[in-house]
Amino acid sequence: MINIKRTLFAAAALAMLAGSVQAADKKTAAKKPEAATLENLQTAFNGASNAKSRYEAFAVKADAEGYAGVASLFRAMAVSEGISVVKQAKAIEALGAAAVADIKLPVVKSTNMNLKEARKNTNNDSKKMYRAFINKAVADKNDKAVMSFKGAQATQASHSKLILQALIKLGDWKAKKKFIVCQTCGYTTDDMTIKLCPECTQPREQFKEVE
Repeated sequence: MINIKRTLFAAAALAMLAGSVQAADKKTAAKKPEAATLENLQTAFNGASNAKSRYEAFAVKADAEGYAGVASLFRAMAVSEGISVVKQAKAIEALGAAAVADIKLPVVKSTNMNLKEARKNTNNDSKKMYRAFINKAVADKNDKAVMSFKGAQATQASHSKLILQALIKLGDWKAKKKFIVCQTCGYTTDDMTIKLCPECTQPREQFKEVE
């Protein structure tokens, strides 16, 4: 009789343990969908961190080659990327992780080549990478990540537009230029007449001027 009771007790204990494991597995499975969004946020954070470093180096090169206007643009883009870095870091922390970036030493070429590289990267980020990231974050119902990605996507599109202008008439970019950067989303423009950010609708007063 004692052995039977022990056997029943052991079986009950195993059943409880199995139930706990299954519950833990279900809890883990419930978290898995956001793992991809977290990975995307880390990718975006690393990319923006490196872009900021790269644009700062490109600005120095542009100044050295006599393209003060391009240097102004790269400085504005660096400020913009810094805003994306902060927003993505906050979204990562909201998921209980730490933002990590592997900053590479920028490869600096001629100003013309630097612009072409930046144009290629911003086009890819705005049209492909961030679009995919946004779709996944929406599916995960992660509003903070969605807002971060949408702001970064608009930022990349605004950068791409300005870079193209510089590439078309590089000779006209020898004089220093003024740009404004939205301190909320990072949107960058040379249009000093705007009243609101076209991306996040923040007022012109909170834009930062960069030359």
